[in-house]
Amino acid sequence: MENGKFNPLVFLASLGAGGIVIMPFVLFQYTVSHGAGLVTRTQLWANGFTGISKFYYLSLETIMIVFAILHFFLTIYFGVKLVKWLKSGGHKKLIQNPLTNATILVPFISILMTMNVFIGVVRYFVPWMQTNFQSMFLPAMIFWSVIFVSLILLEIKLLGISFSKGFDVDKISFGWLLHPFALGMLSVVGTGIAAMSKDPQIANLAAFMSLIAISMGLFLLGVKMILIFRKHFLAKRLPEKQFLPSFLIVIPNLTLYGLSLFRLGHFLEATKGFHLDSYFYIVIGLFFAFEIWYMLFGLNLLRDYFKNHHFKDFYLTQWGFICPLVAFVVLGAFAYKYVLTNPILYGVLALTMFAAVALYIELLIKHLKCSKSKKHGLNCKF
Repeated sequence: MENGKFNPLVFLASLGAGGIVIMPFVLFQYTVSHGAGLVTRTQLWANGFTGISKFYYLSLETIMIVFAILHFFLTIYFGVKLVKWLKSGGHKKLIQNPLTNATILVPFISILMTMNVFIGVVRYFVPWMQTNFQSMFLPAMIFWSVIFVSLILLEIKLLGISFSKGFDVDKISFGWLLHPFALGMLSVVGTGIAAMSKDPQIANLAAFMSLIAISMGLFLLGVKMILIFRKHFLAKRLPEKQFLPSFLIVIPNLTLYGLSLFRLGHFLEATKGFHLDSYFYIVIGLFFAFEIWYMLFGLNLLRDYFKNHHFKDFYLTQWGFICPLVAFVVLGAFAYKYVLTNPILYGVLALTMFAAVALYIELLIKHLKCSKSKKHGLNCKF
């Protein structure tokens, strides 16, 4: 990083790459006919695609492979830098500031995304993982539990700092929603384990632990959104341009909690014998309906930003644009199956997916230019 410094926000790049990997997978899972359970490559191509359809689905698989490799590379690359930064004590001052310490949570979110990439996308391509899928849940549960304990304790510590030190509420931004974002990603992985594991002990434990994360996350999401909207309604102008990308962070938050509640429903069906078809419609439909108007609202607010600043500047916060697009496509794929099976909706999701890919490439080029040279015509800030 610039001047040898490290900013945990760089993990937004690896998180975004992981998110892009997931988009084609959920479109395969929820919009294409296949056998029971999670879709595999063999099941997908049993549909006998030809012509344009074949090219389209091969393109999606290419996106999955390229961005999975990029996700793993960036996770390891930034992970090494993170360890060195933690050993140097560079995080101590950051954690003590309630206005900025949410950035320390981004590495957790990225690592949890890695679990999604393994369970969904890597398994999609690797027959061995498909055959031994259930045997993977015990090590996955152990790994997730370690992250769970670490993240919950860290969140409690950060909350304690906010209460004991206090801070100027007028300086908060939507970036403050990284707290419930992290808890939402924690819960979506946990509820995934609960929904898919056939071991009742693993499923029950994962479900209950996820309820802890969901309850804490939804509480923080509600409180923080009220404070943030109050602050912005009282302000006489939009915040500084480096904070504008965080406007859309509400969307991935909603997606993660919507999917967590959805997966809890599958857990109740598989383990407790409930029948919840109407519940799935309400949860997915309500959360996705909210996201539609909020996406339009956020893009309207950011119209001048994209026109006047985005292509001239590079801030790490710009990586925050990827997650909302990914989240919209992911929840939209669920909505396509459970709420509204409509070709127009699919078209919007596909266009959003390719827009996210194009935006990621644009941001990666700017990031690399700002990292290597000062002669690039960009206003860079790490």
